[in-house]
Amino acid sequence: MIELYEFELSGNCHKVRLLLSLLGLPYTSHLLKGAEREQKSAAYLAINPFGLVPVLKDGEVVIRDSQAILVYLARAYGNQSLFPDSPAQAAEVVAWLSTAANEVARGPNDLRLHYKFGRKIDLEVATSVTENLLRILNARLAHHEWLATTDMTIADIAVYPYIALANEGKVDLEPFNHIENWLKRIEALPGFVAMPGILLKNTQF
Repeated sequence: MIELYEFELSGNCHKVRLLLSLLGLPYTSHLLKGAEREQKSAAYLAINPFGLVPVLKDGEVVIRDSQAILVYLARAYGNQSLFPDSPAQAAEVVAWLSTAANEVARGPNDLRLHYKFGRKIDLEVATSVTENLLRILNARLAHHEWLATTDMTIADIAVYPYIALANEGKVDLEPFNHIENWLKRIEALPGFVAMPGILLKNTQF
């Protein structure tokens, strides 16, 4: 049985839950108590010495980091379209995974941490990163249905949560119609699951 160690309100954890649901994979969720810093407990540090979520256990396999977990699940349980074998397409997917771990994290994620959870950040930097990211995403999606290839891949799943949660960081997506249409496409996928804070763009969901 797959086990997922997570926070309910983490977008990084949500992307793993989303892929598990899209793949129809049953799993056991272990919700950690962030307020009690359970992720820094000795028991959890034995699983992930970095003290971060999510962590996925699949039998003897233990994977930390949300992007790495997406790669593992796509390879172990998905079809080739989720993470293609083609070197060029695989590189494009990995580039967007890097974007999720960098620009998305330093932009809309940081703004959400600031406005929703009170974390101190460099507001000017986070706002600038977010504005640039949204321009790039919108331009990309003006001519592509999906971020990396002609099919939905783990690149889309990796970037989705913190863009969908942008409202919690006081970011208005209305000017970015191509991003909003992309969010609708993801939310229309069979097996899609939301999380608290996401304002669904697909009103038929």
